[in-house]
Amino acid sequence: MAISLSSLTSSFAALSFSSQVSSKPKTLTLTLAPRKPSQNALVFKAAPPSIVASASATAAAPPDLETMSIEKYVKSRLPGGFAAQKLIGTGRRKCAIARVVLQEGTGKVIINYRDAKEYLQGNPLWLSYLKVPLTTLGLENSYDIFVKAHGGGLSGQAQAITLGVARALLKVSENYRPPLRREGLLTRDSRVVERKKAGLKKARKAPQYSKR
Repeated sequence: MAISLSSLTSSFAALSFSSQVSSKPKTLTLTLAPRKPSQNALVFKAAPPSIVASASATAAAPPDLETMSIEKYVKSRLPGGFAAQKLIGTGRRKCAIARVVLQEGTGKVIINYRDAKEYLQGNPLWLSYLKVPLTTLGLENSYDIFVKAHGGGLSGQAQAITLGVARALLKVSENYRPPLRREGLLTRDSRVVERKKAGLKKARKAPQYSKR
C-alpha cells in the first residue's frame, strides 16, 4: 500500500513538472508579439492619407460656399425668381439673350450668379455697355442689375444686357423713353452673321482665282 502511494505521489509530481515545462514554452513563445507592432505601424502609416484627403476636401469647399452665398443673395433679393419681378426687360443681340431685373440698390451687377467683372473677364468695353442706360439718366448708383444670360459670346451678351436694362427702365417711368430713344438704346440691333454660301470659303470670301 505504501509503495502504491509513493508511486502515485511520484506520478503526480511528474505530472506537475510536465505541466510547468509545458506552460513555460507558452509564456516564452512570443513569436507573434513582434508582428503586432508592425501591424500597428501599417495602420499608422495608412492614417495620414485619409487626413490629407479630408484636408484637401475642406480646401476645395470654400469656392462652392462662395457661389452658394451669391445664389442666396440673389434669391433673397428676388423672391419668386426672375419671372415674378416687375422691373424686368429682355434684350437680344446676335444669338445672345439676356433677362434683366432692376432692384433699388447701389449699382451692383450680377450675371448668372457671378460678379459682372469676373463674368466679363474684366473687359472695360463690355463692362461699360452694362450701365450705359443708367448713366444716360444719371442713375448709375441707384439700381442693382441682376441678369440671366445665355447664347452667343460675351460681347453679344453685354450688348443684350444694355437693351434689357433700357427696356426695364421704361417700366420704372415712361418719362425715360425720350432720352433713351435719342441715344438709340431702345433699338434692337438686327445685325447677325451672314450665312456661308456654297462654293465660297465664307459668306463672301471666294477661293483664289487661277487662270491657268
